[in-house]
Amino acid sequence: MNKLELIETLKEDAGLTKPEAKAVIKTFFDTITDALAKGDRVEIRGLCSFYVKKYKAYAGRNPKTGEPTQVKSKKLPFFKCGKELKERVDY
Repeated sequence: MNKLELIETLKEDAGLTKPEAKAVIKTFFDTITDALAKGDRVEIRGLCSFYVKKYKAYAGRNPKTGEPTQVKSKKLPFFKCGKELKERVDY
């Protein structure tokens, strides 16, 4: 399912117009993105949680040349599946 299919499903199930459903989905994703950008954890009980994992800088190698290089510290978003979602998928 992609974003457009999600909007269409919300439109049909909730009886919204397409622009209203699009606004709901946009608000939902923007809110999650903003929270992660601030370093907050987002938890949707029974479904999943999103959080930001921080990595320290480290010495690496360029795979093409083999030259040593310094990799900067970084933050990456992670998704953790909830128990209920695991159970529904595995049925």
